[in-house]
Amino acid sequence: MYKEIVIRKNIEQHMRELREWLNETADMELEEMGDFFTRRIGDYEEHMAVWSRAYQRFAQLLPADTKSILDLGCGTGLELDEIWKRNPEISVVGVDLCQSMLEKLKEKHSDKKLQVVCEDYFQYDFGIEQWEAVISFESFHHFLPKQKKVLYDKIYQSLKKGGLFILGDYIACCEEEERLLQEIYFQKRKKSGIPEERFVHFDIPLTLEHELTILQEAGFLNIRQIESMDGATMIVVEK
Repeated sequence: MYKEIVIRKNIEQHMRELREWLNETADMELEEMGDFFTRRIGDYEEHMAVWSRAYQRFAQLLPADTKSILDLGCGTGLELDEIWKRNPEISVVGVDLCQSMLEKLKEKHSDKKLQVVCEDYFQYDFGIEQWEAVISFESFHHFLPKQKKVLYDKIYQSLKKGGLFILGDYIACCEEEERLLQEIYFQKRKKSGIPEERFVHFDIPLTLEHELTILQEAGFLNIRQIESMDGATMIVVEK
């Protein structure tokens, strides 16, 4: 079991502000995932600074004796900045679609044990029983449940026995938020005629209940810790 947490302190206010934002951006077309982040590389880290406390807490969830990790959707490595502060010797494979972000990551941490892979992590081979830990921060909320199930199956198979999957992500505060964002997502895709196989940048978070259900379906049963900080919900599950 896990402790009860508050995803949003004021759901009514959050939903009102979300609807206002969706109305304001109704005419904005969807952007492909890699293109979206390439265009914003200049102010990306400043934009993500809202989660500075969450990055620190996320790093603390990784056992201190961990020797190697796989980071999915690593971007410029804001979570890795904190992880390497705690464990400078840890070896990392970082996977991301955006080459410019990976270049910045390598520039920041040229002295670290780092391998970067510019690839769609749905296609990347995670290996079998290879990793002590797989991590991801604010990346998976762009995918539908069936896509997440594919990812979680791959992650489960790639972890060693007793290995951890540590997820920090945008979680919907209620079923209304989950449903509303998926409706807008499908409307925008249909309007733009975007094929299903192309990844676009649009938030479609699941509720915590639905997120945990998919993790359990993938084989993860031991939920060790859950907490929410500044809109980032952190989940730790063990194989």
